[in-house]
Amino acid sequence: MNLTMSSCFEELQCGRETNARLGRVRTVHGTFDTPAFLPVGTQGSVKTLSPRELEEAGTEAILSNAYHLYVRPGTSVIEQAGGLHRFISWKRPILTDSGGYQVFSLSKLREVSDEGVSFNSYFDGQKIFLSPERVVEIQEALGSDIAMVFDECPPPNRDREGVRQAVDRTILWAKRSKVVRKREDQLLFGIVQGGRFFDLRKESLERTIEIGFDGYALGGVSVGEAHDEIATVVRTMGPQFPRDHVRYLMGVGTPKDLFMGVEAGFDFFDCVNPTRYARTGTAFTSQGRLVIRNGKYATDQKPVDEACDCYACSNFSRSYIRHLINCNEILGHRLLSYHNVYFFLSLMRKMRDAIQQGTFLTLKKEFESSYDDNLR
Repeated sequence: MNLTMSSCFEELQCGRETNARLGRVRTVHGTFDTPAFLPVGTQGSVKTLSPRELEEAGTEAILSNAYHLYVRPGTSVIEQAGGLHRFISWKRPILTDSGGYQVFSLSKLREVSDEGVSFNSYFDGQKIFLSPERVVEIQEALGSDIAMVFDECPPPNRDREGVRQAVDRTILWAKRSKVVRKREDQLLFGIVQGGRFFDLRKESLERTIEIGFDGYALGGVSVGEAHDEIATVVRTMGPQFPRDHVRYLMGVGTPKDLFMGVEAGFDFFDCVNPTRYARTGTAFTSQGRLVIRNGKYATDQKPVDEACDCYACSNFSRSYIRHLINCNEILGHRLLSYHNVYFFLSLMRKMRDAIQQGTFLTLKKEFESSYDDNLR
């Protein structure tokens, strides 16, 4: 299947009062509706959940990390299995992140140059060199539906000159990535950097569009900066992205942030929050975040979220799940992970319905009036 920039995304409806829109992304492993949330399966697994459970929860696409899969088990193992989809038994779309975030997060273990990045592997300490060409090669070997170019993600406190250097390097790598791509059945997305400097953000977007990609992502957001800065970047940049292409907001994923991103015109999102919070005994609910492991829920026979109809909420009490979590029983983490993923996916379905009905701002107002960000 030969996908082109003009055929991989279709805008179905644009909101009347905001930039929120309905769309559809086409890949060789099926389509998915937007706005969408992609659960994160860094190592090829959304932690504690099986592919069947993800499908039952309504997952349309997932994210994996090319860098981590390259380190373990290695692309040769996955190629021998017939590609990432067969290796992990997932039949729907997969987006692979390039590993650019590791340039940021593993700052003590790497050296960056225009040629690429030298890493000391987090796993065994061995030296690894990743160039933009090698990252494309890895993702093509994995066979993901959407591949991301290699980018440099500057820390939020980087000065202007440092951010300028990261923008220029990301553009250089993007050009080299596009030159070496071979698979016509894999979409390739460019990434916009620029930190807190909006003129650099705009320049990065314009130069990335000039290269030409199947979709465009806003990177370097939610990497340690204040929430107000995140909101300003998202709201300013969203409407400037090409309307006829997919707009991907990387790594932003609290419920309120999802509303913010959708309102700004972004189409899909990813974040580890649903499963990461679950492993600490915390649930996302329609009323806010609940720390189920706390003593106040020891005899609470209500479901995790009385407004939720997921498997966990339909069958188990807060009291029981708290017991499991505090005994370190794996089932507790699994039930909370299932609920949290279901909650995020259900929230996106509600947003899509509201955009279609012209009531997105009403839904956002109602949600924010009842959702408490404070842990309870």
